[in-house]
Formats: sequence, structure tokens, C-alpha cells
Amino acid sequence: MNRPSLSIVVPCYNEAACLDILHARISGAAKVAVGDDYEIVLINDGSRDDSWGVMQRLAAADPRLVAINLSRNHGHQLALTAGLDLCAGEQILIIDADLQDPPELLSDMRAAMAASQADVVYAVRRQRAGETVFKKATAAAFYRLLTRMTETPIPLDTGDFRLMSRRALDAFLSLPEQARFIRGMVAWIGFKQVPFPYDRAERLAGETNYPLAKMIRLAFDAVTGFSTAPLRFASHAGLALTGVSLLLFVYIAIGWLSGSAVQGWTSTMLVTVFLGAVQMFVLGMIGEYLGRLYVESKRRPLYIVADVAGPIQGKATLGFRAEPVEVVRLPDSPFPSTPNNERACQSRHHPGEGRGPVGKVAVPKRTRS
Repeated sequence: MNRPSLSIVVPCYNEAACLDILHARISGAAKVAVGDDYEIVLINDGSRDDSWGVMQRLAAADPRLVAINLSRNHGHQLALTAGLDLCAGEQILIIDADLQDPPELLSDMRAAMAASQADVVYAVRRQRAGETVFKKATAAAFYRLLTRMTETPIPLDTGDFRLMSRRALDAFLSLPEQARFIRGMVAWIGFKQVPFPYDRAERLAGETNYPLAKMIRLAFDAVTGFSTAPLRFASHAGLALTGVSLLLFVYIAIGWLSGSAVQGWTSTMLVTVFLGAVQMFVLGMIGEYLGRLYVESKRRPLYIVADVAGPIQGKATLGFRAEPVEVVRLPDSPFPSTPNNERACQSRHHPGEGRGPVGKVAVPKRTRS
């Protein structure tokens, strides 16, 4: 394989309004960094707007652009995984399509990688323009809590915007899990990783594709994928509640021996509700881990590629790439068909009936009685 010096991987969901400007800015940054020796990989993650149509137009005009159309919406992390799996560059830049992360920082990031002999340069956000106070506060609290819960040190205030070497990416692609928290997985593989501080801009156009529900789901994937602390909480809570139960038993026994009635219906109900809440929480966390085991046991591909536009070089090792559909015309028929339809047509023959030319079914002649 003739690998380009650089691959720029961009997952996209409903980003039609950004794609032309995105392509122009990424192409300009890549040419400044490596000349013409690069590829741009755009992944359409089941967009509902005209993102795929715009990608096809850009791929037809730019021989260095590869557009990948997934069969459905797989989610940001799996769409990004598809792009990383199918790219071919010696260095790989991960960037989102909303241009909050400036692609013009590419040359500086490559210089930082070369100067420190690192395999990963991850961007650290100093400022987050255009984001609400709630999102900034919850993100800061989440990363700090995650760092305390996991044994793998995950850098604070980072996203997926980073530059990786080929050997670091190959190590990342050896991790096959379904529930993916990519910034944590990249931290887990090790190698030398250095920070690159920058100021994050506002979104160029459209609305965020990471609402609160998706952020919560990503947080659960991060916690359950990199920490067993919730399961250890069950053990700690069980020990603590056992101690409290023993104290309550001593209190009840003393009251019974002294002949006084044990008061406290309200406190009894409070303890019952509290214990029930703790049990349900523990069962829920166990269910999360069991659910992950169930999903992993099915060993399904992480993504399915429906269509590709442009000169793709990479191979789908973690997913499945469907064969392209070629439209053909049946003999003596004005309607187009596909090879699959022809095979389906041929499979309808009944035993004993003749078979005509490809795409036709020979039907026995009827006789009048």
C-alpha cells in the first residue's frame, strides 16, 4: 500500500452547511503541512440532510477526498472508528466537522510531535467559546471524576481532536469493543503522548449533535469501559449497611430487654426505602456491565459501509464494507435492475420448468382444453 503522509478523518452528521468550508480549510491546512501527499476521509453517519450528496460532489472534484457512507446512524464514536479503520496515512488527524477545532493548527501539532518524538498529540481546550456554563461545568466535573475512578490516566479537558502516528493507530485498531470511548482508548494504549493547548472556537453552522442524552450515554460508556468502581461501590455499600444493621439490632435488643416499646415507624420506613434505593442502584450498575458483556459476545461488526466515493485505500478490519451495487439492464426490458434482482428472478423457477436467457423466466405454454 502506498500510504500518504497524512490522513484527516472527519465524522459527519447533518453537516451539509459546513462541508464546503470544511473541505476548503482542511485542504489548505494539509497542503501547508505536507504538500499534496494527504487524504481527507469524510464519514457520513446516516445524516438526514444532504451531507452525502455534498460529499459525493466534493469527492468527484477532489481526487484526495474519500467519502464513506455508513448504512445507518451508528453514533459519533463508531463513525470515527470507521474512518480510522479505513484511512491509510502515516499520520492521522482527527477533527470534527463543525470547525470548532481549527484545522490550521495541523502544522504546529506536527511540529510538536516531531520535537517531542511523540506518537500522540492531543489538543487541550483552554477556552470553549459558544458553550453554555452548564456544559462547561458538567464536562469539567465529569473528566475530573473519571480520572479519580479509572486506573488509566485520561487527560483533562480534551476531546477527540488529536494527531496520531500510524503505530499508535494500529494499536488502537486492535481494540475491538463495541461501546467505545475513543479518547480514553487512545490514552489506554500508551506510547508517548503530549498535550497541545488551544482555544476552541464556536460552531460554524447548525446545532450541536451531542445533546444531553448522548453526553450521558458517552459518560456511562466511559465509566463502565474504564472503571470497575461502580461494582466496588456495591461491596462498600454492603459492608456499610451491614454495620448499620448490626447497630440497629443492638438498639432493638436493648429496647426489648429494658421492656420499652421500640418507637420509630417513620425511621423504619426511611431505612427500608433507603435500602431499596441502594439495591436498585447496585442492580442497575450490574445490569450495565452485563449489558456490555452481552453486546460484546455477539461479535457484530462495529460499522457497515454502504457506499464509498473516491479512491479508498484502507481495509475494513473492524467493520463490514458492502459490495457496490451496479445497475444493469435486463434483456428486452425497459426497466433497470441489479445483479441481486436477476439472481432473485432466476431463483423463482419451479422444478421442471425451462430457463430462458439471463433475467427471464421461461413460462410453460398454456393449452386450451
